[in-house]
Amino acid sequence: MTRLLCSAALALPLLLCAMPAAAEDDDAAPLTDTIVVTGQRQTPLEEATDPLSGHASLPDAAALTARLPGAALIGNGPISGQVQFRGLFSDRLAIRVGGQSFQTGGPNAMDPPLHYAPAILLDTIKVSRGAAPVSEGPGMGAMVDARLKSVRFGSGTELAPQASLAASYRSADQGYAAGGVAGLASERLRLGVIASWEQGSDYRIPGGHARDTGYERLTYGLSAGFRSQGQTLSLDLRRQETGPSGNPPYAMDIDYFHTDFARLGFDGRIGALPLALELGYVDVRHGMDNFSLRPAPTSAAQYRYSYAEAQTMTARARIGIGPLALGADLAQVDRTVTISNPNNPAFFIASLDRIEQSRLGLFAEARFDRAGWQADLGLRIDWHRAQMANPAVGSGVPAMIVNLANQTALGNAPRRDTTWDAVLRVWREDGALRPRLVLSRKSRVPNAVERFSWLPTEASGGLADGNIYIGRQTLRPEVAWAAEAGVDVIVGGVSLRPSLFYRRVDHYIQGGPVPASMPLQIAIATMNGDSTPLIASNVDAELYGFDADLGWQILPQLRFDATVSYVRGQRRDLADNLYRIAPLNGRVALAWQGTGWSLSGELVGAAAQRKVSATNGEAPSSGWVSANLWFGLDLGKTVQLSGGIENLFDRRYADHLAGRNRVPGGDVGLGERLPAAGRSLFVRLGLDF
Repeated sequence: MTRLLCSAALALPLLLCAMPAAAEDDDAAPLTDTIVVTGQRQTPLEEATDPLSGHASLPDAAALTARLPGAALIGNGPISGQVQFRGLFSDRLAIRVGGQSFQTGGPNAMDPPLHYAPAILLDTIKVSRGAAPVSEGPGMGAMVDARLKSVRFGSGTELAPQASLAASYRSADQGYAAGGVAGLASERLRLGVIASWEQGSDYRIPGGHARDTGYERLTYGLSAGFRSQGQTLSLDLRRQETGPSGNPPYAMDIDYFHTDFARLGFDGRIGALPLALELGYVDVRHGMDNFSLRPAPTSAAQYRYSYAEAQTMTARARIGIGPLALGADLAQVDRTVTISNPNNPAFFIASLDRIEQSRLGLFAEARFDRAGWQADLGLRIDWHRAQMANPAVGSGVPAMIVNLANQTALGNAPRRDTTWDAVLRVWREDGALRPRLVLSRKSRVPNAVERFSWLPTEASGGLADGNIYIGRQTLRPEVAWAAEAGVDVIVGGVSLRPSLFYRRVDHYIQGGPVPASMPLQIAIATMNGDSTPLIASNVDAELYGFDADLGWQILPQLRFDATVSYVRGQRRDLADNLYRIAPLNGRVALAWQGTGWSLSGELVGAAAQRKVSATNGEAPSSGWVSANLWFGLDLGKTVQLSGGIENLFDRRYADHLAGRNRVPGGDVGLGERLPAAGRSLFVRLGLDF
């Protein structure tokens, strides 16, 4: 019945074909949240769609994104955090950096996509409400696009200088960052360079320090663009070098990430038809170990060094024909992971060996506008193929693992899937009441870790929970039917944006008990300290809840803002909850703005999470509340000073989604959720011209 209702609703826009076409811009503002990060002459309360979202001191864009309604931060380390949005995270979301999608390098997502968006270089973050448009590619949930600073085209015929520079300091980890962009631009040509350097030590918590949480990261690159007669050609090249950085929720720490980005784009017309073309390439090289930063194992046989790499090539074309947009996109990903022991050259295991994943997609989107109402309908189809080479192991590997590698080779085969997606969005942009509705059918194929992890390890794509996981090649794609309904209420100085959502997922992929028919896998996991490993399994699930934000301009200088988010995740095939779902959470803030300055106080908190997954052995968590103070000060027309004090009362607490500590000998117990940083001063100085 649910499928029939959704199918009928998705077909309704076909009746709108007689409506006049709307503008070709497909960026539907009422269906997106935009965080403006840089170039702020005024306070973030005025610049951001969500007024609370301009304040966060952690190094990555994930912390900023997590302040939006519906979002939550998965704290797996200072530069390895992920975003959960309405209960979904990782590649269930369509996450971009600079509009570019790519495969991360590590099997445990030590470099989730927003790892490549340092906060010091951020310009804007855009998040779609509800399902992402089909033109954004596969992904069951929202789209998150973190845009970095860039030199923009100028307004004159002569090249003129542009710069946006910033430096920051955070006392909790004595972390500092400096970076920005600079270049020359005219109305036809732009040339720019981008660079940043960040470094931090183990961060302070009430009562001590979180051991193994230091980090360092370098980013640099260049960009260029040429524009003539409505045609624009752009080129972006960037390299990111992450140095030794701690990851206490994982079995290993980052030795390095060396990642190269390249993107070539064209935006123009063929005759009267708008055309956009894009080519992208990302190359990730990654080393990790369990002995350089954390206490080394007592036995030389337990030393581990893993090398991983992933290359992503993408292409995309889109052409507009009146209210209709047609497009195609493709992606090719090659990746491998090899585990070794630096003390024993004969010990190596290709745990993800020469995996090749390819996808070809076609999509169509139509936009309509009538009597103040707007609607768009999108349809796409994707053909997927994935295969892994037969596992390779060294002569120094235990016999059980050799036998499992041989067993895996017998059942190893290419995997093919065909998926289709449909999204309907209806909204109204004018008036005191602005309703919106999003209906969708979205799908996701299993990723490489879920499908091809034949060796029982702690690689989980970022869950960082200490469990040992196994992949399953025969997994089916996830299919989600979803509905979101909301209304934007704008009356005088009050803005209220509540939303209700429901998502029914067939073949949801989650860890389940390894069956007794796999004794070899259970024996290897037991040998590694986990007698109850989990295997990637298709289950039936549903997620539903609500989120909202409120803004109230009480006086010309005084403003109140609040957000609230709640999501409930349940299994439909048995009486259990979904694993690692954020509890009820929110924040409130009161801000006073003077001439050239602002001051705000903020309370952030989350309720206890008792609805946890028994199947995955998830422990409940306690609720918490923390207070922050923020300020902004203009030091002239081009210089801004901002900052604040986080965790003002120095309270020790841990969020439900925080990763669990694996590093002994510190002030955080083994298996304990990583606490938030203690009281911390944050300052940032920005220069824009």
